[in-house]
Amino acid sequence: MKENLRLPIEFLESLPTVNCQDVDVLLKDALNSLDKKIIVLDDDPTGVQTVHDISVFTDWSVESIEKGFKEKQPMFFILTNSRGFTAEETEKVHKKIAKNILSVSSKLNREFIIISRGDSTLRGHYPLETSVLKETIELGSEMTVDGEVILPFFKEGGRLTVNNIHYVQYGQELVPAGDTEFAKDRTFGYSKSDLGEWIEEKSHGEYKAKNTLYISIEQLRSLNVEKIVEQLVQVNHFNKVVVNAVDEVDVKIFTIALAQAMNQGKNFLFRSAAALPKVIGGVTDKALLTREELVEEETGNGGLIIIGSHVKKTTEQLEELKKLNEIEFIEFNSHLVLHPDQFQKECDRVIEMTESLIRSGRTVAVYTSRERLDLGENKKEEELKLSVAISDAVTSIVTRLQVRPNFLIAKGGITSSDVGTKGLKVKRATVAGQIRPGIPVWKLGNESKYPDMSYVIFPGNVGTKSDLKEVTQTLNNG
Repeated sequence: MKENLRLPIEFLESLPTVNCQDVDVLLKDALNSLDKKIIVLDDDPTGVQTVHDISVFTDWSVESIEKGFKEKQPMFFILTNSRGFTAEETEKVHKKIAKNILSVSSKLNREFIIISRGDSTLRGHYPLETSVLKETIELGSEMTVDGEVILPFFKEGGRLTVNNIHYVQYGQELVPAGDTEFAKDRTFGYSKSDLGEWIEEKSHGEYKAKNTLYISIEQLRSLNVEKIVEQLVQVNHFNKVVVNAVDEVDVKIFTIALAQAMNQGKNFLFRSAAALPKVIGGVTDKALLTREELVEEETGNGGLIIIGSHVKKTTEQLEELKKLNEIEFIEFNSHLVLHPDQFQKECDRVIEMTESLIRSGRTVAVYTSRERLDLGENKKEEELKLSVAISDAVTSIVTRLQVRPNFLIAKGGITSSDVGTKGLKVKRATVAGQIRPGIPVWKLGNESKYPDMSYVIFPGNVGTKSDLKEVTQTLNNG
């Protein structure tokens, strides 16, 4: 079966090539013709890992959405953090967001595009989120959503789609996503790597692989844009469009065709990783951020690193970080969540130690127990609620901290979202850029606990084994 087809990284060299300069000229014209505000709903804060100088709002009130619409930039992000929600909460939030977007769009007479930014390893509330958005938009307006574009490509994280199979790069090998640890996620697991079959699996057969439109790399790189436009124009009934991509140029070519189809009156929703927002938002490349850009005020205090993600990559990066003698490590016994009184005492212990060490100039890394809670196969919702309780406790470290750390790194999507919204009280941040490929940094707003601080959002499943250590060394030592 092709599901189990692993590929050597050298396979990519056999794919057709294309003149990138020609593509950039065509893309610029396409984006100029697409006069719509782009709204990215991010299910955790890591979706800004390809952009810079873009606003992120942490609520979806009419007031915040209107501010986003009125900004000069063509795109803004709304952080939903829905990957940490139950299905019921996710549905409620997405209905509210869609209604508020329609309200602002009508008031300002401005059309919009919604991108549901999900995990590049296919986890999250799919197809629930985009289905709710479609239904709410169609009920509240005259718009018909013709199709949904599936584009999980994210080069910086080694997530590539070729021959309709989504791959995760491990060293010099491309492994089908369905064969990775991510597919075994207790809340968002799946078995299929072929994206058409994945759609059919996740939608419980409502949308069939055979009815999906597949845009191949060969088709994209032949630059036969007219043919792709022709295919997109024929999509209806919210059927799916799978886009193969192994390089940003593939996303650019698809976006050229997409803009032409949308200008002919077609409407699409998008379930994508971080590559599409950068391209369709016209965001330029930017060099990696330096320490001088990130630490503008030396406090003499230590820094703070909070590690919540449990994926294998995070644990490996933590073990590498432990090789640094200048960092103090505190293990937070998160399994005590099953015993509330002991759990509260553990929170108090960790916060007290963290406060004391940071004040003394020591950088502290707080990490949760590495073994996941396992309550059994039929208790996934209970596990999700307990994980939220753990995240709230970890967030309270920042909430209760009386000292301003010299820098702050949060590892893991839900962890970094909760630290940002609940711990740091961020309402609006600006994406400064990336400290490493795929590792974004927020510049915090004046309303936050630490105004103007650079906040490093380190995705759980991104980076080399040594990236967390090297990022920490950069910020800690200069």
